[in-house]
Amino acid sequence: MSKAPRKPPKPADLQLGRAVEWPTSPDAAQLDRVPNPQADTDYLVRFTAPEFTSLCPVTGQPDFAHLVIDYAPGAWLIESKALKLYLASFRNHGGFHEDCTVSVGKRIVAAIKPKWLRIGGYWYPRGGIPIDVFWQTGKLPKGLWVPDQGVAPYRGRG
Repeated sequence: MSKAPRKPPKPADLQLGRAVEWPTSPDAAQLDRVPNPQADTDYLVRFTAPEFTSLCPVTGQPDFAHLVIDYAPGAWLIESKALKLYLASFRNHGGFHEDCTVSVGKRIVAAIKPKWLRIGGYWYPRGGIPIDVFWQTGKLPKGLWVPDQGVAPYRGRG
């Protein structure tokens, strides 16, 4: 998944407000952005995807994760319907936990160029070993409150 991300669409091309097909792969997914009406204010946006799924690239078996994406927006926000479609596009994608988690973070950064972004991928165990993957960009803006991601260390993830 090292292909360069597509450029964000023009507002007329947004998926919001219209029926769209589910993307067949992460590369085919359109990740829309919208202008940030509070661009002069530092604040945090959190998306939580507790039912993220992908496929093991070796066995083809399903893998499940709880993703938490925190970002401090700049001029742009990620449009949530487009994000939902993008994340769902991983359901038939073969990728290791680390690649999926970091790829999601990098794709969002490429689309909106936030002031800061952090993603936590809390993967449910297969073979008895849970894998947690964390990635962030740069430094947190001074004074910005970032709550704990709220996912307990592995004890059944429930």
